[in-house]
Amino acid sequence: MSFIPAALESHLSGEVTTHCFCWIIRRKDKMVHGFTDHDKAIVIDGIPCEPQTGLSASEATSALGLSVDTAEIEGALSSLSISDSDIERGAFDGASVETFLVNWAAPEQRALLRSSRIGTISRSGGRFVAELKSSSVDLDKISGRRITRQCDAQLGDNRCGYKNAARQGTVITVISDREIVVTGLQAPDGKWFRNGAMVWANGSTNVVLTHQPYGEGTRLSLRDSSIPDIKPGDTFVLDAGCDKSFTQCKTKFGNAANFRGFPHLPGNDAIYNFADGKGNFDGGPLVP
Repeated sequence: MSFIPAALESHLSGEVTTHCFCWIIRRKDKMVHGFTDHDKAIVIDGIPCEPQTGLSASEATSALGLSVDTAEIEGALSSLSISDSDIERGAFDGASVETFLVNWAAPEQRALLRSSRIGTISRSGGRFVAELKSSSVDLDKISGRRITRQCDAQLGDNRCGYKNAARQGTVITVISDREIVVTGLQAPDGKWFRNGAMVWANGSTNVVLTHQPYGEGTRLSLRDSSIPDIKPGDTFVLDAGCDKSFTQCKTKFGNAANFRGFPHLPGNDAIYNFADGKGNFDGGPLVP
């Protein structure tokens, strides 16, 4: 429940009101942005909220209980503080958004309506739509380990134990926003970096679909989520591709002893199956 100050409540009960909405976005990198749908700048707690930025909000619903409340904010990429490249590289992912109801004639009269977190951001042309989720979304996070056939460790971390997965490379040619030629990569075979995680020097991430020799370097094909403004000389760290399966952990990395999944679980398909004489029930391991 939002607390409405008495002065603001009295103003809202009048016949004529002068209210607007303000949004304060706090990114994980400590950058703070302020926006308002009013036609003049409004300062909230020392943070100037830009006017006429094309930011608007959808209907927001709140309910009792532990369900996740959602809303959306939509805007144009017209503000100097919001760029297409920032959204593309994930600068606003997970940022907190505070929504205020403000009397623009007396900005000290304001109420915090909700505090949310940015979830999915979709773009279309020069506009973006950000999904806002309440703090109840934290209750959906996985806590502890999950009993699955796939490995739940990250390639190269302490639980995985494989220490030769990462390579550092440098861009030498940009063919397109999804095709680049790099140097510094030495792969044992043509599938070593397939589906490998790439981390750029600026913190952006991507996934490599394929790689193949190309002149004196290696040509990488990136997943459809492109990284803007790639240029020759940019550096990155690329991990080998890992599909989290026991078979690949054993054959590709020789790291079966550190596998952090449960490949010998029979699974629901085996549990609900019936003995028809065709299956293998000799008591041996399901995964050799």
